[in-house]
Amino acid sequence: RAPSTAPPMSPTAALARRGARALAASVTRLGFAPGHASSRRGLASTRPDADLARSSSPSSSSHSGPPRFAALLGTAAASAGAYAFLLDDEQSSAAQFKLFEYLAPAMRLMDPETAHNVGIELLARGVAPVETRRDPPELAVDAWGLRFANPIGLAAGFDKDAKAFPALEAMGFGFVEIGSVTPKPQPGNPKPRVFRLRELGAVINRYGFNSEGHEPARTRLEAYRANTRATQSEFDATPSPEGAGVPPRLAERGAPVGVNLGKNKLTPEAAAADDYALGVRAMGHTADYIVVNISSPNTPGLRALQGKAHLKGLLRRVLAARDESAKRSRTTPGTHAHKPPVLLKIAPDLTDSDINDVVAAASSCGVDGIIVSNTTIARPDDVAAHARGAEAGGLSGKPLMDPSTKVLARVYELTKGKIPLVGCGGVASGRDAYEKIRAGASLVQMYTAFAYEGPALVPAMKAELAACLREDGYESVAGAIGAAHRKGGR
Repeated sequence: RAPSTAPPMSPTAALARRGARALAASVTRLGFAPGHASSRRGLASTRPDADLARSSSPSSSSHSGPPRFAALLGTAAASAGAYAFLLDDEQSSAAQFKLFEYLAPAMRLMDPETAHNVGIELLARGVAPVETRRDPPELAVDAWGLRFANPIGLAAGFDKDAKAFPALEAMGFGFVEIGSVTPKPQPGNPKPRVFRLRELGAVINRYGFNSEGHEPARTRLEAYRANTRATQSEFDATPSPEGAGVPPRLAERGAPVGVNLGKNKLTPEAAAADDYALGVRAMGHTADYIVVNISSPNTPGLRALQGKAHLKGLLRRVLAARDESAKRSRTTPGTHAHKPPVLLKIAPDLTDSDINDVVAAASSCGVDGIIVSNTTIARPDDVAAHARGAEAGGLSGKPLMDPSTKVLARVYELTKGKIPLVGCGGVASGRDAYEKIRAGASLVQMYTAFAYEGPALVPAMKAELAACLREDGYESVAGAIGAAHRKGGR
């Protein structure tokens, strides 16, 4: 066959073509195309509850023809692809993010859970902008022996089963947290279970730890560690080879990937520690850090684990499992010592007394960090007045910014800055991230704002955060951590 004389395709054009193909595959696999029964399954086929063809809206379950939102999304993708072919080979990351900024509103034509599932399918196929620009050096953060190129991370709940994190990492997040992952597969709560409060920049969800279980997530993470990026501890422990080429997985330091652990709904409260210890043993070797999630409001009895009666015992079991795994890794030929830090994720609805107890337990047990916070069961007046405000579940998004930041500030005061904290809840801009850092966070996570705005929010937030640091004369994120607690707020 004669070689092709066609000009090389630009990176953005290639991305658009891949996106159009993946979109078509996703629409078919998720059951949106006519004549496809719900037994046709895609990437989520291992989920025991996964009839992903079934949406929470009645119209989306019809197979009389492609739903209007799918047709519109396809049209938008085709239009973007046509535009992309006009770009030259020097196309920058900025143009890729701009394309996705234009396409993001199309996702909101779907009901929230369907949009989430389609987004995960596309990301799993690499349909995402790739950030090639270096982060401003002042955004770099060191914590727990890990290096974060920037402090903006994606919270758990988005990539529940470790399908999309490589694309999210390549998008420019400073770190990505997968999960929550439960030991056994479970379907979560009945649908519909997630609701947009768009006017308020908020979401209410009651997913209930829907999870494929440890095994599929572990398999994906192990494949990633073997073929793409090693954990940071292995990267640091491996001498630079001389002569021979460096394996791709050790060619550069990857962004940290955290694993958020949950418990199964049917696991009795008294045996909850077993589920978390199982998670550490099953997945700890793949994680740059581990999160113990005992603060979701959507699993009955879970938040009770934050109380005095359970917390210390649970944390000690988890830390013992981590240490046991680390010891095994040191003595197993061909492996490296891997001891991922353990973080505790807490609720924003704790009383002052509860916060004192949680921090005391975490500190005495030697927990490495605390994530503040999960979603809230509170309903501020504007949320309560919303048509969806009475839905049961955890509230996230902008209404959570102030209350979660207050809890973050209190935890920072109690820990005296000795334990790195992660600020989560209501972060929707670089300035929001800066406020969390000033309140005491070393790192920041978002979720709801990303679900609304799409990938373009990531570089915008980093640029705004860097500008905030410069405006106040800080040369690094480290200099601004806890600034609100210092005299004069500096």
